[in-house]
Amino acid sequence: MKHRIMRPDDANIVGNVHGGIILKMIEEAGCIVGTRHCNTQNGDRCLAALVRVEKTEFLSPVFIGEVAHVTAEITYTSKHSLEVQVKVMAENILTGAKKLANKAALWYVPCSLQNVDKITEVPPIKYASAEQEEEGRKRYEAQKMERLETKARIEEVVSPHTVGFSQSSLIHLVGPSDCTLHDYVHGGVTMKLMDEVAGIVAARHCNTNVVTASVDAINFHRKIKKGCVVTVTGRLTFVSNKSMEIEVLVDATSLVEAEKGKYRAVSAFFTFISLDKDNKPLPVPPLKVSTI
Repeated sequence: MKHRIMRPDDANIVGNVHGGIILKMIEEAGCIVGTRHCNTQNGDRCLAALVRVEKTEFLSPVFIGEVAHVTAEITYTSKHSLEVQVKVMAENILTGAKKLANKAALWYVPCSLQNVDKITEVPPIKYASAEQEEEGRKRYEAQKMERLETKARIEEVVSPHTVGFSQSSLIHLVGPSDCTLHDYVHGGVTMKLMDEVAGIVAARHCNTNVVTASVDAINFHRKIKKGCVVTVTGRLTFVSNKSMEIEVLVDATSLVEAEKGKYRAVSAFFTFISLDKDNKPLPVPPLKVSTI
């Protein structure tokens, strides 16, 4: 079992703990239990790697100041994978009240520490009954089939070196640590996000190490307030032999003032260059024109 008190940085602006924080705790608990179990046998030492999360139920919100108790139990094992059931209890340490906040089922495979591509065998567990084992086997077969179907759907070929291939977006919820004393985002926070997105676009296009060479005028059109969701989008607009020009746009939407709608907050053009292993400039692949 894992325990942790929820802090202000774990929550949104009204005190509810982010779902992502809970999901992270759930996965960590599953990884610990799975890794311990898989290393009870002789042979390669391994680490349980997450391959699938079944439907996660958020039954009750967790608040700042509450203690989250995370428990994990292995409920099924196949030759090369294991199912872990995880529950999260939230405790109010002032009143002693407890509630079931979350539950989820996760699937892991043990990866050898010697060779990350090698999947080791999973030690079997003992089941309370044959029915319990059969139910687990059915869940295993169902998730295996769904993973194969999902993989087939998403494996679409996108032509490299096109605008669409490298175009990237980042979505960020503005929290208190991003803001000034007046609850507006620091310009530096926004510029950092913009540079990160531009860097991703450049790296995807070149598949090499890339660095920022220059930034044209950054126009801050409107303020971004705490509680807004910002979408930072970057796309290639020009490529020369030695550099890439990337347009980066920042759009904002308020979660608490939805009637204001989405608006353009910041815009800029970043220039990146490609570097080799000795940090010397490399030629940039030309941009392919695509109508798709």
